Amino acid sequence: MRQPNEELTSDLPARARRFAENDLASRAAEFDRTGHLPRDVVRTMADEGLLGAVVPERWGGHGLDPLAYGELTESVGKACASTRALLTVHTSLVCETLVERASDRLKEKYLPDLATGRRIGCFALSEADAGSDAASVTTSYVTKGEVFVLNGRKKWISFAGIADLFLVFATENGTSSAFLVERDLPGVEIHPMSGFLGNRATHIAEVSFTDVEIPAENLVSGIGLGFGFVANTALFHGRYSIAWAGVAIAQAALEVMCAYATEREQFGTRIGSHQLVQKMVADAVTQVGAARELCRRAGRLRRERSADAVMETNIAKYFSSTIAQQVTSDAVQVLGGNGCWDQYPAERLFREAKILEIIEGTSQLQQLMIADYGYKKFTVRGRGGEDAAL
Repeated sequence: MRQPNEELTSDLPARARRFAENDLASRAAEFDRTGHLPRDVVRTMADEGLLGAVVPERWGGHGLDPLAYGELTESVGKACASTRALLTVHTSLVCETLVERASDRLKEKYLPDLATGRRIGCFALSEADAGSDAASVTTSYVTKGEVFVLNGRKKWISFAGIADLFLVFATENGTSSAFLVERDLPGVEIHPMSGFLGNRATHIAEVSFTDVEIPAENLVSGIGLGFGFVANTALFHGRYSIAWAGVAIAQAALEVMCAYATEREQFGTRIGSHQLVQKMVADAVTQVGAARELCRRAGRLRRERSADAVMETNIAKYFSSTIAQQVTSDAVQVLGGNGCWDQYPAERLFREAKILEIIEGTSQLQQLMIADYGYKKFTVRGRGGEDAAL
C-alpha cells in the first residue's frame, strides 16, 4: 500500500476526482446490477489514499481537512453511490470515530491498517428491531475476567460482507458500550443480504455473535459510553459524509437532466425549451448550489471545532438528502420513459437518493432535532421575562 506523503495529501481531492471519472463512472451501473463492489476498486481506493483521507498522518493517513474531504466525497459519490458508501462507513463512521474516541493503544493496533486499506472497517449498530431507536439494541455483553463475551445479531450492516473489523454496540443490564471485534474471532458469522432499493454493491449483511470473546483492550472509550458518546460521534461524522453524498447524487442527476433536455426533441422542438422543464432545471441548479453551501458551512465549522458544527451538519444532511430526492425525481420526469429504464442513470440515481433520507438518521428525526434547535435559538424573551415564540 502507498505510504502517506505531502504531495499525495495535497493532491488527494484531484486524485479522487480522476479516479471517479476514469474508473468509477463507467462501472457504476455494473456494480448496481451485480450487487458487487469489486476488490480491485477497494484496492485502488486504498492505493490512492482515499480510505485514510482524514486519518492523521501519525496513524498512517493524510490528515485531510473537512472541506477537502467533503469535495473528495462528492467526486466519488457523483460517480458511484456504492463506492462512496465505503468512504462513509470505513473512513467516516469507523476511522474518524476511532481517531476521536479510541485509546492510543487501540489506534496503534488498528488505525494504520485501516488508513492504508489493509483492513476494512464497518459500523455495526442497527438490528432488526433497532434502527433509529438505537437505545433498543438487544445485542449484549458480559464481563468475564479479562474479556467481554458478546452475543446478538446485527442487521443492515454495510460492508459487513468484506469487513475485517466491526465497531459493535452492545448492552449489559442497560449499560451500552462499544467494542472493536475482529472478523475471524470464533463465534462471528456473516450472513449476506440482497434485494435492496439502492446501495446494492455495499456488501450488506447480517452479523451474528455467539459467545464471542473480545479482549478488554478492544473496549472503545469506556464502559457505558457506547451510545451517548461513541455512537453519537460516529453519526456526526457519518452525517457529514451523507450530506455531501446528497450533493453528489443531485449534481449527477442535474447533469443528466440538462444533457437530455438539450438533445431530446418532441413536437419539433427540444424539450429544454419548454418552460415547465426549465423550471425543473432552474430549481435543481438552485437546490444543488444551496446544498453544497450548507455542506461547506458545516465543513468550516467542523474545521474550527465549533459547538455549532453538529447541528449545522444535521441541517446539511437533512437538506441535501431532501433535495437529492427531488432533483432525481425531476430527472426521471424529464427523461420520461428513458428515466424509468436502467439503460439511463436517472432511475439508479433516483433509487440511491431515497436511501439518503433514511441512513444516518431519517429525515423525520432530523426535523425533530432541527425544530428543537430552532425553538431554543429563535425564541425571544418577551416583556416581563416571559418567553414569547416568534
